[in-house]
Amino acid sequence: MLRILVHRLLLSVPLLIFVTALTFFLVSLTPGDPAVVILGQNRAPEEYQRLREQLGLLQPVPVQYANWVATLAHGSLGTSIFNSESVVAKLNARLGVTLSLVTLTAVVSSVIGVALGIASALRRGVLARTVDVISLLGIVLPSFWVALVLVAIFAVRLHWLPAIGYVNPAADPAGWLRSLVLPVAVLAGPAIGLIAQQTRNAMLDVLERPFIRTLRAGGVRPLSLIYRHALRNAGVPILTVIGLVFIGLLGGTIIAENVFALPGLGGLAVEATGRHDLPVIQGIVLYFTVIVVVVNLLVDLLYAWLNPRIRVS
Repeated sequence: MLRILVHRLLLSVPLLIFVTALTFFLVSLTPGDPAVVILGQNRAPEEYQRLREQLGLLQPVPVQYANWVATLAHGSLGTSIFNSESVVAKLNARLGVTLSLVTLTAVVSSVIGVALGIASALRRGVLARTVDVISLLGIVLPSFWVALVLVAIFAVRLHWLPAIGYVNPAADPAGWLRSLVLPVAVLAGPAIGLIAQQTRNAMLDVLERPFIRTLRAGGVRPLSLIYRHALRNAGVPILTVIGLVFIGLLGGTIIAENVFALPGLGGLAVEATGRHDLPVIQGIVLYFTVIVVVVNLLVDLLYAWLNPRIRVS
């Protein structure tokens, strides 16, 4: 396990460098000038040039990136171009919202998706077709449209749930849960179908194997046969899709946080991109990349726990 952990951490270093460098250069190519946004259209040319020099925008892009890496090496992500607020403080204040949303959605999607997948593998027929329909609807229905429909029904018409806003769990746990029900429902819809389909296919493959027939003939109880033997052997592909779903949810937060006015990293990413606030954008990309690395690492460790042959190889 330790060797896997060290190996994956070493592999993540070039990934972090590549992703942050690519983002830096791509953002520098996008239209927009933070100096224009700050000063407005009625700016004096001398003032404009002075501000660009203060922001370091006159330097070549590779030099700007090297300066950012040097700042990162000292444990800082710099300051926002617009309000000089520390990027680390700005992101840390919003990280909990995004992690709450993504983690809760991943848990709900995994529990419901795996349960539906197992049930459809055992029952097949109508339940299996229902899983296919749920998966198809999750793919074809736009998330923003589903969000607006849910808000119209459960917030505007029935007044059961808040339409927008986020509640700190430390202040009001019940309010926190209510504030996340609709965003989680929007993000979990497509994920449940994908996980259910993968679980069903993996379980059908394992249930047809000879060792399952041998265990069944040996009198192993059905529940033990399904959850202890079949599900564990089907676990690797299921874990793979759950890991991919978790990573995909990071992108989904951009829509959910903007529709439901949640103060998370997704909403901040949209705001920073519109303002061309490069230090904040780089910080968000770095945070998301680290989350992806951690999720992949956890998935790899769970692979090794489920299948000893992976640990040996």
